[in-house]
Parts: sequence; C-alpha cells; structure tokens
Amino acid sequence: MLSCYEQLVLKGKAKIVNIPLGANLDINHMILPSPKVSTRVSGLFAAHFFGFGLFLPFLPVVLEFRGLSAEDIGFILGAGTITRIAASPLLANIADRTGQRRLAILIYSLAGAAFIGLFSGPAEIILIGTAVIGYMVFQSPVLPLSDAYALDVARNTGTDYARMRLWGSAGFVAATLAGGALAAQATNWLILVFIAISALMTGLVAMSMPSQKRADRTGMPETPEQAAPFATVWFWPVLAVFGLFQASHAAFYGFGTLYWQAMGVPDFTIGVLWAIGVVAEIGLFAIAGRLPIRMDPPMFLLVAGIAAVIRWGLFPFADTFVSMAALQLLHGLTFGAAHLGSLAILAKVVPSRWSGTGQGLLATSIGIQMAIGLGVCGALYETSPDLPFYLMAAVAAVGVLMVLALTPLMRRQMAADG
Repeated sequence: MLSCYEQLVLKGKAKIVNIPLGANLDINHMILPSPKVSTRVSGLFAAHFFGFGLFLPFLPVVLEFRGLSAEDIGFILGAGTITRIAASPLLANIADRTGQRRLAILIYSLAGAAFIGLFSGPAEIILIGTAVIGYMVFQSPVLPLSDAYALDVARNTGTDYARMRLWGSAGFVAATLAGGALAAQATNWLILVFIAISALMTGLVAMSMPSQKRADRTGMPETPEQAAPFATVWFWPVLAVFGLFQASHAAFYGFGTLYWQAMGVPDFTIGVLWAIGVVAEIGLFAIAGRLPIRMDPPMFLLVAGIAAVIRWGLFPFADTFVSMAALQLLHGLTFGAAHLGSLAILAKVVPSRWSGTGQGLLATSIGIQMAIGLGVCGALYETSPDLPFYLMAAVAAVGVLMVLALTPLMRRQMAADG
C-alpha cells in the first residue's frame, strides 16, 4: 500500500508521482510520468473507437449495398464473431510474452487496415468474408492491449483511467454521427475508408506513446498465482461475472432499435436515445475518480447489477420519451460501472506482465456470453418482444447474487496482490 504521494528515483532523477491511495505500483512495466502520456492514451482510445463506431452499426449496410443477402451478412458476422472470441486472448498473450504491446497494436492495426483494403477487389462473398473476418480477428486484441497499457499508466503515474477511456466513448459517438451521414449508397464506400484510416491512426498513436520499461527480474520470486492468476480456479467464476454484466445488454444491443421502431418511435429520436446512453457513460467516466466507492471495485459491480435489474425490468413499460431517456441514463451504470469495476479488479489481481492476456480473456468472456444472449433473445423476441428484456433483468439479478457471494474472495485476492 502506497501513500498518496510517492517519490520515485528513475534514471537518476527524482520524480514526484501523484499516486492515489490504494494504487498498486508495478515496476515491471514502468512508464515515466508525463502530461503527454494520458493525452496520447486518450487519442489511442478515440482512434480505435471511431473505427469501431463505424464498423458495428454500418458495416451491414455496406455489405448489403455490395449485394450480399441478409443470410450472407449474418453468416459472415457470425463467423467473424466466433473467430474473434477465440483470437483475442491468444493474440494478446503473444504481445504479453514479447513485452511489446505498442508494436503489437501497430502490427494488428496494420493487418486490420490491410484486410479492409480487400474490399477494393471484386464483390465476391469469399473475398468480402475474408476481409470482414480478418479485420475482426486482428482488431480483437487492440482494445485489451490498449486497456492494459492505460492501466499501467494509471497504476504507475496516478492518471485517472476513466478520464482516458471516456475519449473512446466520445470517438464512438462521433463515428455514429459521421456514419449516418455516409450511409447512403453513393458514399458508403467512405465508411470503409475511414475504418481503415482509424486502424492506421490507432497503430501510429500507439507507437507515439512511451515504451514500457520492463524489468526481467524484480528480485522476488513469483508464486504461481502472481505469475498467472487466470490459471487458478478462483479466477474463472470472477471472470464469468464480469462477462455476465456486459452480456445483460444483449437484448438492447440486438433488438432495442427494433423494439422502439415497433412502438412507432421516430428514427431520429432513437438515435438521440442511443446518444443519451453513451453520454451518460462518458459522464460516469469523467467523475469516477472522485467517487468514494472507487476504493472498493466490487461495489461498482453491485451498483451496475442493481441498475441493470431496474433498467431492463422497466424497459417494456417506458412508453414516453422522458421515461425512455431516464432508463437510457442508467447505461452509465449498467455498462460504465461494470466496466470500471471489472478493470479495477483485474488490475489488482493480474500482474502487469499478463495484463493484456487478462483483458483478452475478459473480452472472450463477454463475447461468449453476449453471443449466447443474442441467440436466446432472438428466439424470445419472436415469441414476445418484452421477454428478452425481462430475461436480461433476471440475468442481472443473478449477477448481483454472484457478486455478493464472490466479493469476500475478490477482496482477499486484491488485498493479497496489492
């Protein structure tokens, strides 16, 4: 446990580093404090999420204009999702083993941009499928590795992770606005251009950041849990809970827009409602570092779970813009608080050396449970559009009970590794 202010001697010069109480200093991936580091990490998130904000909502539109059927689009995206889930922890682990996260982000980003370049070829399903799946595979470890780097910055310099991460959400909002303007048939090719540019910019920003000064030896032997806690039994139920809270958004991500359209909500209003959710997320990230519960990450998960029970349980009853907007404001908690709580716990129990792998496993946990949730919600939506949201409320309630049961274990592990 460190005091609020810790004086470090680096490269023969005394540096005063502002480190929040309870921070876990890691000398294995030391990053020298600099006012430019947090700005570049913010830029990294913004560049990556700008591309993601174009890819996620608008790639199906591009594929449809290329002559693919709904069945073809579903098959390609489904295959890409499965491959991405498998690839994320493996590619992140390669970066961890080499200790070259910045270089890995560059290589993966260049590869993603190259696959998007295949769209310039003939509009054949095999070529287009290869382009989409290849892009999804090589983009899958970029966010886990970016989070791992950002957590090292937060851990070693006292920078607020949430304030860096909020620029990713801002980039996503900007992309959805830009994509909406470019989604017409005559300009949809520009969406692909900007996705590729976003990937290139992500790699370039990553290489502009300071390198991590990795020490091969710390002078202290590592226990098996310190070396790789994800190889221990206790880690997996905790990881499952992290993924469960994000997967509780499956009904909304998959069918929220369709649900509102069926209610007669105008498309512009639907866009506003989506934006309200992201703005709420940004708002939480902006103030998270000043919240008292930041010192107890499991509390973030409990708050997220309770908010999710309320949000999804009341979702079918919201029939006015005000009530819909009020529930959308809870996105700051159902997504944002769950995200911050999960990353804070992982930052404490996973050594910095394996942080990218830990983040990759988290992405896989979310991806698997989200895929299952989308499949189940799709079947339920055909029966009754309300049922998927009631199911998500029940899933969130189960998550709350699991967090309550696992909180003592999580606190012990965080204390032991802190």
